[in-house]
Amino acid sequence: MNICITHDSALIVVDVQNDFCPGGSLPVPGGDRVVPVLNRYIRKFVEAGLPVYLTRDWHPGVHMSFKSQGGIWPVHCVQETDGARFHPELSIPSAAVVISKGTDPGKETYSGFQGTDLAHQLKQRQVGRLFVGGLATDYCVKSTVLDAIKEGFEVVFLSDASMGVDVKPGDSERAIEEMAREGVLKAAMEDIMISSP
Repeated sequence: MNICITHDSALIVVDVQNDFCPGGSLPVPGGDRVVPVLNRYIRKFVEAGLPVYLTRDWHPGVHMSFKSQGGIWPVHCVQETDGARFHPELSIPSAAVVISKGTDPGKETYSGFQGTDLAHQLKQRQVGRLFVGGLATDYCVKSTVLDAIKEGFEVVFLSDASMGVDVKPGDSERAIEEMAREGVLKAAMEDIMISSP
């Protein structure tokens, strides 16, 4: 299966932050393994002159998702902390657009589209196809992908550049199946081609 990176494509890198990588407060097992793969995708998009977006959890010090506030997660990705920073080996292009989510202390946010202007920015740039990878497959990646479909984008899930947390065994596989049911294409590096202009 060949899937083309077309002139109206964009790459979305979801939440590759220190707290979601080994050593962080809410690590995805092996989460840092996505970094070199994502760097290859980033390079492809930059060389093709196409936009790259990076989402990040950017929580205030008190947030409803934290266990201390009755949520289910440990404190993570608090604004301006080391845990909220992108993984140091992630190659962030100078023109990349950073989308901060989860900034409202009273709202749980997984999707990069929720409470942000991401959809507006993409449509302004006449983006039609999104390539999405990052952390974690079964939470923020899945939610971002499903919201992208609702917004009318064609979406390619980058299976080799995403990892799941699997709070319940099989969560990631179920997430991938749910995305596929909504029409999302699943691809890895060997499936991706750059289309001719």
